[in-house]
Amino acid sequence: MGKITILDEHIANQIAAGEVVERPASIVKELVENSIDAGSTKIEIEIEEGGLTSIRVADNGDGLEEDDVEKAFLRHATSKIKTGNDLFRITTLGFRGEALPSIAAVSRLTLRTSTTQNGQGLEVYLEAGNLKKKQAIAFNKGTEIIIRDIFFNTPARLKYLKALQTEIGHIIDYVNRLSLSYPYIAFTLIHNNRPLLRTNGDRELLHVITAIYGASVAKSMIKLEEEDKDFKISGYISRPEITRANKNHISLFVNGRFIKHYLLTQAIIKGFDTLLMVNRFPIAVINIELDPSLIDVNVHPAKLEVRFSKEQELMKLLEQTIRSYLHEQNFVRQIDLNSIATKKEKVKVEQSSINFYRNHQHTNYPKQIVDQFIPQPSEQPIASLSSMQQSIEEEKKNFLVEEDLYDENINSIEANSADRLPMLEPVSQFNGTYIVAQGEAGLYLIDQHAAHERINYEKNLNRMNEEVRTSQELLVPITLDYPKSEALLIHKNLEILQNNGLEIEPFGQNSFIIRAMPQWIPANEELFYIDRIIQQVLEHGEINMELLRKDLIASTSCKTSIKANHYLSKKEMEILLEDLRKTDNPFSCPHGRPIVIHFSLREIEKMFKRVI
Repeated sequence: MGKITILDEHIANQIAAGEVVERPASIVKELVENSIDAGSTKIEIEIEEGGLTSIRVADNGDGLEEDDVEKAFLRHATSKIKTGNDLFRITTLGFRGEALPSIAAVSRLTLRTSTTQNGQGLEVYLEAGNLKKKQAIAFNKGTEIIIRDIFFNTPARLKYLKALQTEIGHIIDYVNRLSLSYPYIAFTLIHNNRPLLRTNGDRELLHVITAIYGASVAKSMIKLEEEDKDFKISGYISRPEITRANKNHISLFVNGRFIKHYLLTQAIIKGFDTLLMVNRFPIAVINIELDPSLIDVNVHPAKLEVRFSKEQELMKLLEQTIRSYLHEQNFVRQIDLNSIATKKEKVKVEQSSINFYRNHQHTNYPKQIVDQFIPQPSEQPIASLSSMQQSIEEEKKNFLVEEDLYDENINSIEANSADRLPMLEPVSQFNGTYIVAQGEAGLYLIDQHAAHERINYEKNLNRMNEEVRTSQELLVPITLDYPKSEALLIHKNLEILQNNGLEIEPFGQNSFIIRAMPQWIPANEELFYIDRIIQQVLEHGEINMELLRKDLIASTSCKTSIKANHYLSKKEMEILLEDLRKTDNPFSCPHGRPIVIHFSLREIEKMFKRVI
């Protein structure tokens, strides 16, 4: 007898559930994406105990016809794919037809739906994927799906779930990203009868950013809009002083689908160039629109990873767009000497947190969950509390009319100035480290080392751009040995190495001899930089010479710049400030530290009570 058998339909659904239903957040993702595909403008997500007890998703979308209700729970049943060609022009979030049967296979599921507003609807109830009940009910247009007791029939899966806070965090994170992708949909997220997020669906992306990150972040965002013949880019990026400790706050959307894409994320970071501090990352919400034929979304079970047919072109456009928009901004750091308003805001946030805690300490709402969502002073989490929505709305009104600071589009008026760094007159030097200067807009402090470092960096960068492929012979050739697998890759990419100024040739079976190297590599650093060049080829099949040279230039520029505690004459300060004004980026050193701090005349007068 043969060993191959056809799997039972129920077992097959449970296997599929292992791919589709990884955790409660996976269920939320699949159900909410179905609601979006159904044309909903209002979606409510309600969860209990991190989704383990129940998940409810209700929408006002198209609903299901009676003939389709049972079909929807069959494997590979979908309304979004008709022919094989459709796989190459996918315009919906869901399309595989595995979500509902996979979810139903590991839960108790109730579905209520209607396609009309006449109050006539249908309800079905399934247990472990088996239909138990079907009946007509009173229900208005839309769909409501309630999932209870996830993994009740596969208890082994429960032990792989994380702590309750982690599961809630995954759900909030995904709903937040969906709300950023679809600002025209009103999202409501509720956990244990407490609201965590509310958006109003008014199509204003900045209002969604406010609901998630708060008003102070929203008013620092820079709007992007750019397109070419293949791609259209839109969204917001934060000013360089608004950063986070990881890349989780970079949200990428392609045709409305949230994706994770390492190279595009790196393109965004590269667009900021030297404006970012080391190990700090921006907040970004980037929407990319393109012809569906230029993208393959069918490469990952959760559809989080995609493949582009013009990836390099898109990366280049994204990086250049961000670089261009940032180049137009004024990033002189503003110091508010009169911090009364800031203190009031802090008190308001702390009071909201205290009230939130008091309201929940006598309920069955887990204390650790309450503690998780009390905002910390150092970092605004992506999972902001919608229980603070009212105070956030008040903040929005305040910063929209904040005098002399922001226009109606929430862009800094000063940032739109054509003169990015004003004419400054040095007055004196403080502590042998900071130049004190004055201008029409007030008082300025300039870090002399950071300023000189920026001047040297751009000067050296321009010089080295002329020496990209110029080689210098080594007095003593260098021999390098590699494992067989790496040696084969080096053989394959010899031309790339040679085109970038490295004179390299095979020397034995797994060895190579280097006879010349790029002109820009400094003495005594030969082995380090040659190995980095070769490792880039081994890892990526290409060389990012620009990145290598920028690392080197940043390091050498720092070593040759004026140090702290070095006293300057007034003439030397004037020359330094004039040279700084001529740079492309007079706001930060090559390592992202600020160069200029501004104290406005109005702020100084307020401090001395000359104005109120």
